[in-house]
Formats: sequence, structure tokens, C-alpha cells
Amino acid sequence: MPHDTDLHRLDVVHVEGDAYAVDVRGHRVLVDQPRSAGGADTAPTPVELFAASLGACVAFYAGRFLHRHGLSRDGLQVRTEFVMGDRPARVESLRVVVVPPPGFPAERRDALLAVASHCTVHTTLRRAPGVDIELG
Repeated sequence: MPHDTDLHRLDVVHVEGDAYAVDVRGHRVLVDQPRSAGGADTAPTPVELFAASLGACVAFYAGRFLHRHGLSRDGLQVRTEFVMGDRPARVESLRVVVVPPPGFPAERRDALLAVASHCTVHTTLRRAPGVDIELG
């Protein structure tokens, strides 16, 4: 078991129907399912948040790179696309496209891509963590 300082906790509670609230450090994020899957479509799905976390992490790393090098983050964009697979249901593939801000120097593109590719979520996906699911 990790030390308490290493342990991060998120609590998920039922809201209504297929909607759940995720509580994280005093923040609340909602998830739901689309109407086509029986939900009320009040929020993104857990899988969409999974893909969003990758895109947001890449954006954070790219943004920090720009800031560190005295370059503007204004106009930085990251697009994440994913394809679902089945048997078992899963995200089969993800594609992340980093669009640097206008005026970004072409000679820095490789360095930006290298830094963005090492975001925590991406490295976690490349070296999958152990996952235990249990009843409490």
C-alpha cells in the first residue's frame, strides 16, 4: 500500500439515472451517458473524460514548455480523438493533435512534441498501472 502522501482519492456518488458526481479535492465533475445509451446526456461520459484528461495533460505540458521558453500560450490548442472497440468494451485508439500558437517557431516543433508526449497521462497509458477493483 502506498504512503498516505502518495495516495490520491476521488469519490464517485450516484446523482440520478446514469449520472454520477466525481468529487476531487473540493471540485465536482459530473458524468452521464448520451440519450442513445439510456442516459440523460447531462454531462460527458467517463470515457470522454478519460480522453479529455489525456488532451488536457498534453496541453498542460505543451503550455509549460511555451512558458518556459518565453513563448505565448495564446492560441495553443489540443484535439483528442478516440475510437471505441468492443469485446471487451474499451478505447481502442487515441489520437492527440497539438496545434501550436500562431507564430510558434518551426525549429521548436520537435522539442514541443517531445515534451508534450511525456505528459503524465500519456506515460501512464504507455506503462499501464495495476488496477484493483473490489467491493467495500
